[in-house]
Amino acid sequence: MINNLKKKVLKNLLLKLFVLSITLVLLDFIIGSLLDIFYFRQESGVLYRTTYAIEKTKEDLLIFGSSTAIHNYDPTIFEKGLKMSAYNVGNDGRSVFYHYAVLQAVLKRYKPKIIIYDFEIREFSKDQESYDRISSLLPYYKKNPEIRPIIELKSPYEKYKLLSNIYPYNSLIFTIGIGNTEFNKKRRGDINGFVPLPNIWNHPIDTITFVNRELDSNKIKIFESFVKDCANAKIELFVVCSPILIEPDYTSNSEMMGEKIAKKYNVNFMNYSKDSLFINNPKLFADIGHLNVEGAKIFSNIVKENIARVSKSLTKTGNQ
Repeated sequence: MINNLKKKVLKNLLLKLFVLSITLVLLDFIIGSLLDIFYFRQESGVLYRTTYAIEKTKEDLLIFGSSTAIHNYDPTIFEKGLKMSAYNVGNDGRSVFYHYAVLQAVLKRYKPKIIIYDFEIREFSKDQESYDRISSLLPYYKKNPEIRPIIELKSPYEKYKLLSNIYPYNSLIFTIGIGNTEFNKKRRGDINGFVPLPNIWNHPIDTITFVNRELDSNKIKIFESFVKDCANAKIELFVVCSPILIEPDYTSNSEMMGEKIAKKYNVNFMNYSKDSLFINNPKLFADIGHLNVEGAKIFSNIVKENIARVSKSLTKTGNQ
């Protein structure tokens, strides 16, 4: 009698656990599917720019990089000067992990003629934030198998977490909601991915002491893969260091390593981080690390002229 009662209780418990499990799976599927629909319905904003970069770019010239890319390079200047379409796929606070994932998605669809890679003076510095921010790529994990190895660098358990349909969006719900409103569409947007900064720096040059950090071997490896993949696809790559408003008395181990890799693959490495034109004109900056709209215009023209001068792609097509 007691044994039968125990069996009955156990059976009921297992049945409840089964029903609960099925319910949770269904909720995860339904809620995750809705979030997926609303995520990819966005037509403006930072999340949409990632979608455009990964799924919709078709331009001849692409600009990669973090905040210095999106604020320092005006694609319209490259379009007018080089006679080719251009788009800025930079993304604020993202590292080479993000840039390489975008490149893989782009190469799956087409081959741009020219790529500009904005290289930061601490490009290869080791920090956990670079891994944490890989999360911005989570919504593309299932649809874009070519970027899965990058996403899985975030943690050893990432592939298992991504069995959940909600997980890729669990920190984006508010942003997705705003991104689907008319208000978001009316906000001042970007110009082919370029986000101009109106501020003017009215302070002295920052005299902070630059300290080299430990380099991340994963970042170095991924950057070399970026350079190598461009070479294999016969895409002309220009690695460019943007101006930065600090005293030019530092030596960046990331810059030295980046230039070494670029030289290995015969890639143009243009370093403007200590350029006197900008260091001596603080009013061209919005803050110590980013040019304002006027500075971006001047800088974009300089980079454009140097690309026009040395580009093999432009020589072949006669667009000099």
